[in-house]
Amino acid sequence: MKLGLINSAWLGTSVTTAEGIRKTKEIGFDTIDISADPLDIDIKERRLIKDTCREAGLPVISICCCALGIADFSPAVQRFHVSRCKAHLDFVYELEAKNLLLVLGEYIWQQEVIPPKAQWQFAVDNVRRLGDYAAGLGVEVAIELEPFKLSIVNTLDKMDQFLKDVDHSAVRANLDISHLALANTPPESVPNLRGRIAHVHFSDCDGKVHGDLPPGRGVVNFTPYLQQLKNLGFDGTISIELEYSPQPEKIVEWVTEAYRETNRLMQSLGIRD
Repeated sequence: MKLGLINSAWLGTSVTTAEGIRKTKEIGFDTIDISADPLDIDIKERRLIKDTCREAGLPVISICCCALGIADFSPAVQRFHVSRCKAHLDFVYELEAKNLLLVLGEYIWQQEVIPPKAQWQFAVDNVRRLGDYAAGLGVEVAIELEPFKLSIVNTLDKMDQFLKDVDHSAVRANLDISHLALANTPPESVPNLRGRIAHVHFSDCDGKVHGDLPPGRGVVNFTPYLQQLKNLGFDGTISIELEYSPQPEKIVEWVTEAYRETNRLMQSLGIRD
């Protein structure tokens, strides 16, 4: 397995886009994921990202996208989010990455007024469309499990069902280990997604709320999850997700600590390429 970093770790700090990419390589990461909206950045920024990653020798694995309106009740809103996701998939192709990390939205109005089954189906239909588009580019869509009460895909069982309902070879799962812990999903359940795991996120939490902490600062027991991934023969990338550091001025130390602890865990199981 490779060890990567999502570049959103540097957001909100004094570290620029190019500096963040170079620093990611210097710290020791194998790969990088990019959190940038192609509708918000210009062609110069896109070229900067591509050229700097190439110069640093950091392959881009994933582009992150939150499409919280993809299951909205309004067809116009759905169409916008599908179009926006396609722009992200074009960005995946442009950066020669492997997948679009897709965060779906939540049920609106506490699952009242609009039937939850309808919103589920909106998400299924639209993600299937994105699967078709991704397949045409030779890339994938990786659905992230979000452990929040009203998230459309918030448990491993729902991930399993969602992927079955979408039924597309270009649509697979992202597993965020801290999200699994927050959703009270035991490591023994991970094999239920055998052959359908495209990508893994890695961060710690306090066991109660979403945290994005460096491993070791929270309570997540990572080893059993990593062992399950090893048993499944997962050979993809584990990407560290750190956002909104409480001490932005110490972000380099924060990222370095996360790298050190994750690398230690991976080495102890013999899974770091």
